[in-house]
Amino acid sequence: MRRALIAGISAFVAVAVAGSVLVTLIQQAEADGQAGSPTPSTSTSSSPLPPTGPAVDAYLAWVPGGLPAGYGGKIAALPTIDRVAVVAQDNVWMTSSLDKDGNLVDEPPDPYMIPIDAAAIDQAAYARFLPPETRSVVANLQDGQAILGQTSSKLRHLGPGGVMTFLGGASVTVIGILPDQLVGAAEVVVTRATGAAIGVLQNRYVLFQPETGLQPSDTRLENRFRLLLPPDAPYPVVQVRAPGETKYLRQGDAVLPPALIKRRFGEWAGRPQPGDAGYIEIDPAWVQEHIVTAELPVIGRVSCNRKLVPQLRGALEEVVAEGLTSTIHVYDGCFSSRFVLRSPSASISHHAWGIAIDVNADTNRFATPPTQDPRLVAIMQRWGFGWGGDWIVPDGMHFEYLHPVAAHT
Repeated sequence: MRRALIAGISAFVAVAVAGSVLVTLIQQAEADGQAGSPTPSTSTSSSPLPPTGPAVDAYLAWVPGGLPAGYGGKIAALPTIDRVAVVAQDNVWMTSSLDKDGNLVDEPPDPYMIPIDAAAIDQAAYARFLPPETRSVVANLQDGQAILGQTSSKLRHLGPGGVMTFLGGASVTVIGILPDQLVGAAEVVVTRATGAAIGVLQNRYVLFQPETGLQPSDTRLENRFRLLLPPDAPYPVVQVRAPGETKYLRQGDAVLPPALIKRRFGEWAGRPQPGDAGYIEIDPAWVQEHIVTAELPVIGRVSCNRKLVPQLRGALEEVVAEGLTSTIHVYDGCFSSRFVLRSPSASISHHAWGIAIDVNADTNRFATPPTQDPRLVAIMQRWGFGWGGDWIVPDGMHFEYLHPVAAHT
């Protein structure tokens, strides 16, 4: 009994200390995020800005469509690689949530569910890349438990003790919250076993560190890692980022993560569309509230997220003012409730929030060299849009919201 009492007190102290550290980190991250609004970008890169809060000490490598089987092990076996953590990530469907007192928080109307960007990790391997004061939170994560990113915690109105239930009936209990930068901006982080139970199946990216003293370039690493891909890889390319080069260490790091999209543009409930699982049936009430039809310069009548329209209008007005109307010869859509490449195993397209537009698709097909006029691209980027032509697999027709523009002259 005495040993059990001491163990219980020790556990309480450990949780209290970890909680204090987490609160401090989250408050710091929020302060950094509120320090000022972004200014119009003049960069030609679609990548987010470097992180300002606590960061994961790692290189990032990811492959479009997910890692081939055994790919992380091949990277780990290279003689110059010191440590590796492979992360699985998928969209899963939450059916309800309860706070720590058992009160209902989320229960979307039947038959809809809330899409959740969830990651599954090997706890010990992932924890080695975190700041020392947060490692124990991840290392001690157990099956049936979850860690939330800070943005996800706010969206969910959940903290430690909250419970989330997913399609199929599996539930997780929240044990902690970490700054978004430490979890790749995932909404939920769980163990591998729990991930399998809720639908997180595909390995998406690798965190790694070269041996001490080595600082290889992205290009050199990409060339080496490309040789490890199987001959039948659908996209024989690898994206590598060195520490500090990208804000959130995750697959598709050049675009805004779902948690941050939800925070700005609203969270919907939906389900894979019956009869065509590549598309999503979204709750009509959300669509009515958030998707509007507007008449815009150059492209005419569009249906987009109401919060995107002013920014898109500003960009297109500049296109007209600069005499570049002819650089857009066809408009190909904005709001479209579907998965990327219309594949239910892929992430949810940002078109499903109405925050991306396609133009000149006939001359800028997916995975082909883009032909967009660079002057058009520059205007869109100044107005806070990322361009798919910069991506590792180019999508030259595609522009999507990346950051706000506080002022433009």
